[in-house]
Amino acid sequence: MTYKQTLDYLLSKLPMFHRIGAAAYKANLDNSHALDELLGHPHQNFKTIHVAGTNGKGSTSNMLAAILQSSGYKTGLFTSPHLKDFRERIRVNGEMISKKYVSAFVEKYKEDFEKIEPSFFEWTVALAFDYFSYKKVDIAVIETGLGGRLDSTNIIAPEISVITNIGWDHMNLLGDTLKKIAGEKAGIIKPSIPVVIGQTQKEVTEVFLEKSKLEKTSVVFADKEFSLKVKKQAINYFDVSIRSKQKIAFDNLRIGLGGEYQLKNVLTVLSSLKVLSHQGLAIPPKAIYEGIKNVCTLTGFKGRWEKIGDNPLIIADTGHNFDGVKQVVRQIKKLNFEKLHFVIGVVADKDVSKLLLMLPKKAEYYFCQPAIPRAMDHKELKSRALLSGITGKSFSSVKKALMAARNNAAKNDLIFVGGSTFVVAEIM
Repeated sequence: MTYKQTLDYLLSKLPMFHRIGAAAYKANLDNSHALDELLGHPHQNFKTIHVAGTNGKGSTSNMLAAILQSSGYKTGLFTSPHLKDFRERIRVNGEMISKKYVSAFVEKYKEDFEKIEPSFFEWTVALAFDYFSYKKVDIAVIETGLGGRLDSTNIIAPEISVITNIGWDHMNLLGDTLKKIAGEKAGIIKPSIPVVIGQTQKEVTEVFLEKSKLEKTSVVFADKEFSLKVKKQAINYFDVSIRSKQKIAFDNLRIGLGGEYQLKNVLTVLSSLKVLSHQGLAIPPKAIYEGIKNVCTLTGFKGRWEKIGDNPLIIADTGHNFDGVKQVVRQIKKLNFEKLHFVIGVVADKDVSKLLLMLPKKAEYYFCQPAIPRAMDHKELKSRALLSGITGKSFSSVKKALMAARNNAAKNDLIFVGGSTFVVAEIM
């Protein structure tokens, strides 16, 4: 099969969560273990770092991978979802898995897949582990897809388990309280494997402390370990100084990502590196500066507070849940512009009522519908927005919505594009 035929086959045969939602979610690890057995347990051939959390796990994973790569390690990176090409999910030293390897892998194991009946994500995890083993990586950063305890990636025994934060997302699958959601994320904590928690949140702190105690392992809260001061802020970067126990740990550190939420993520990254260093991994300061500054170049990371146009300024961000959108809105308010044009689309299985209530009322809205079955109809989104006091026009595609925004915007205006990863994916 060609690469395109391979993907068409997989999409038709294997349920994909990011296209169809909860129907693709498998609430156990049976298929993951079956695939792992079939492939000969490839994840045991390299070291891993496991990253979970509601927000920031993609950014954290990419920064960690960039730093390890800059330290001279052959580094695997597994993330999801992708923006343009499925192969973005599986990288070694920033390079995507080859089309040939994807097709050959599916061709070889197609009959076994049809017996096991894995989801798209379960199959992708198996492919990633197989590829990292084939490429003989030294270490791989593995981002969970959804939750933690029952996530397909949770068959690994990592060097460290990282949980960025806990927020409201996927409540239909992970639980209707923050404690329940935290309990699912804490499922990646394993016996004697150190844990780093990105943010101290009083509602869920005890969940992590109890789980760590049960598994007889240490736990570190990154925001207790390090503090940060912004020295300079631009659209696409921050210059910061980092303190640890009142001493400067990193001065004039440039974060090559523009979203303010990265200020929290970088503390998670630094705490994780400190633990890894204590375990004997050599990570020179120069590699930390280089990796954090050049993360987008080194790993191909995109879609997080990314400037994609000037005159008018156009910014895209994949933030799609309550906390993610809250951070985006807060940062938009700090920018200087004449008028805000907001291109937004969402998925149908999200509770958008809270999200819509936090959006700025003083803006021109362009409601759109990304080209996936799971997308909310643009007319329905417009109707729901009206109930929250937000008005605008609706468009059947992301492209049409963005074109309308560009045609209406003046030179000193701001166009923001977001609400869903799939909206951003279509304009990249």
